[in-house]
Amino acid sequence: MTPTPTASQLSTAVLSSGDAVAEQEYTKVLHGKKKQTEETNFFAKVVSKDRALHGEAVENYVNFFKADRERAERGEDAREERSERMGNYARLTNTYYNLVTDLYEYGWGQSFHFARSYPGESFRQSIARHEHYLAHRLGLQPGMKVLDVGCGVGGPAREMIHFADVNVTGLNNNEYQLERAAVYAAREKISNKWSSVKGDFMKMDIPDNSFDAVYAIEATVHAPELSGVYGEIFRVLKPGCRFACYEWCMTDRYDDSNPEHRRIRLGIEEGNGIPQMVGTADALAALRQVGFNVEYHEAVGANDPVPWYTPLEGNWTRGFALTSVGVHLTDALCFVMEKLGMAPAGTRQVSQMLLDARSYLVAGAKLGIFTPMFCFVARKPEA
Repeated sequence: MTPTPTASQLSTAVLSSGDAVAEQEYTKVLHGKKKQTEETNFFAKVVSKDRALHGEAVENYVNFFKADRERAERGEDAREERSERMGNYARLTNTYYNLVTDLYEYGWGQSFHFARSYPGESFRQSIARHEHYLAHRLGLQPGMKVLDVGCGVGGPAREMIHFADVNVTGLNNNEYQLERAAVYAAREKISNKWSSVKGDFMKMDIPDNSFDAVYAIEATVHAPELSGVYGEIFRVLKPGCRFACYEWCMTDRYDDSNPEHRRIRLGIEEGNGIPQMVGTADALAALRQVGFNVEYHEAVGANDPVPWYTPLEGNWTRGFALTSVGVHLTDALCFVMEKLGMAPAGTRQVSQMLLDARSYLVAGAKLGIFTPMFCFVARKPEA
């Protein structure tokens, strides 16, 4: 009988080889013996996770930012440390989403992004309208083949399918999220219009000129360099067709020589699994570098009466889980469950990391140095 691999052996197999079978086993063990994709209760999911593997994943993730954080506390920059993170972008992002996906779904929903919001509008309405806006900008028509780059658990893709009657392929490098996305598509009876590709968006296993439209919603920020992922999008998009995106960027107000600005940027990166953020001008330059014609760009929502970060400040109209009471109650329960041995080591640390991320996101927004919705539409020239 083959012995069951230990947590460290599973981790080593996945991180060193990237083997698909090893990753499936890693995902199965990490997220518990229960059928996680069918479990909706966040706290039941936490209890079911493998303690050793989860604790090791938390430690691995924290180590990506440890040296950078120490330099930031001394008011120093850390270009070398950021360069190392960029070289390990896939492992960084995968580890992050293995740790936070359940908390995201519990506290935010199945569309992992921000949205413009208007007075009297519900949180769900604003999220859906934000997705519809990209569909409008792309000119989606029934039957189109559309690629969602960094699809998460498929929330935006399912909305695009229902709204525009298109066929969506989700590209994602996280096994756990794709498992969940498939179950949700089946539940909504749209499996015939949903498909997925597991892989790295810097080297897509997709033929040239495959899609009628491509979109990415707050996902390509995980790339080590935007020209790499934009270049792959350009390649798989048909000539004459469009790519639309909401990109996380530092704005023109960001000053890299300002230690406080650097501290906030690092806090956003660490709390959101990002190797390194760049500016809006860098994003536009990357698009043009790979051959796109930029048709439109704007940091949307910058002057809205309801700031995009309102849900992070605990507004009661956005649902209890997003209120200050709700997030701190969840954090307290994570602490108690971990102390009692019900939740794996690092559960509370992940909760605290996301609480810190909220603060950095709001701070960056209020200083005007950060936007999570630099929106652009770019077209691939006709052949």
